[in-house]
Amino acid sequence: MPECPELHLASQFVNIVCKGRIFKGPVIKSEVSKLAEVDFNGEYTISAASRGKEIKLTLVPYGNGKKSANKRKPLDIVFQFGMSGRFDFDKVAEMRKHAHLNFFTKDEPRMVLSYVDPRRFGKWQVGGDWSTKRGPCVLFEYDEFRRNVLENVKNPAFNKPICECLLNQKYFNGVGNYLRSEILFRAGIPPFVSARSVLEPLTNGVTKSGVKVKKESPDVLELCHTVPQEVVNLKGGGYDPWGRDKNFAIFIGWLQCYNKPEMKNMGDHNKRTVFYCGDPGPMVPKDIQVRGVKRFPKQANVSSKKMKKDLESSSESSEEEEEEEEEVLTKEKKEDGGSKAKPKLARSSTKSKLTRPSKGHRPDRGSARSARKK
Repeated sequence: MPECPELHLASQFVNIVCKGRIFKGPVIKSEVSKLAEVDFNGEYTISAASRGKEIKLTLVPYGNGKKSANKRKPLDIVFQFGMSGRFDFDKVAEMRKHAHLNFFTKDEPRMVLSYVDPRRFGKWQVGGDWSTKRGPCVLFEYDEFRRNVLENVKNPAFNKPICECLLNQKYFNGVGNYLRSEILFRAGIPPFVSARSVLEPLTNGVTKSGVKVKKESPDVLELCHTVPQEVVNLKGGGYDPWGRDKNFAIFIGWLQCYNKPEMKNMGDHNKRTVFYCGDPGPMVPKDIQVRGVKRFPKQANVSSKKMKKDLESSSESSEEEEEEEEEVLTKEKKEDGGSKAKPKLARSSTKSKLTRPSKGHRPDRGSARSARKK
């Protein structure tokens, strides 16, 4: 599931591919998507910015000073990626199957910037702004983020285990499942200790003016800022369990705790898997659930067929955890007034269209038969 480093890298990708390009014509939404239409026509440019687990596209009218262009106002579209959202930039003839919102370039050969979301848990808001339900971004608004946590540490939200509190986007906007495991491991904090017991002592290191007193080792709030920075500075696209990124092996090598076979793991009270080392702490769930590690696909610049095969093999070992994440996202979707219909998963359609091996790929079976005849 994309977290703040992946959202920031996606915004960088959009800014790179859209630099110097003019887009033209209507924004096309897929027929299967039940999200809002984007009523924006004519010529325009596109830029992007990210904040926590959100990314904002800004469409600015372009007309070389023409009055018609000047009358139109810029339009912001705020995206949340859900479990599988991303942006791709392709030739129109090679547009992705699960492209649900598409922006077309003016010049030939025509290209398309697509919001792609196979599992359709992501969403966008036309004319929207950053969500008021989310706190300051751990990556770009560190001072505000730290102040927001320490000033509210008495809030009942911090009665929970620290591993669950780190997923609360009201205070830790941008932190997700892999980041929380890495942050707690590097901080040497058991996942199931009270969040308040971890965070309240940090208020003693802050002066009345809100300035933090420097210490030799980074605390957990500093790691919430520096660990995502490390992912952004890696060569690649960050967490990509589908194997689309040819540099994904670099990210796997960077991980110290998450999905490592030598680490322990446990489902929290929301059934989200957290990885850790040593004693988990006193606030473990009564029904302890331990899961196997995910089998990440090999890093390669994969073709669409290979990506489908890697996605299938990767999803088999992580199916339980992903389905539980889907339950949480479905609940959030219903609370936001979204569609109550259960979305179709890309996994089912992927399996049905996998190419089957030809007879030439079964030499062992033929050799075994000939050996029996002998």
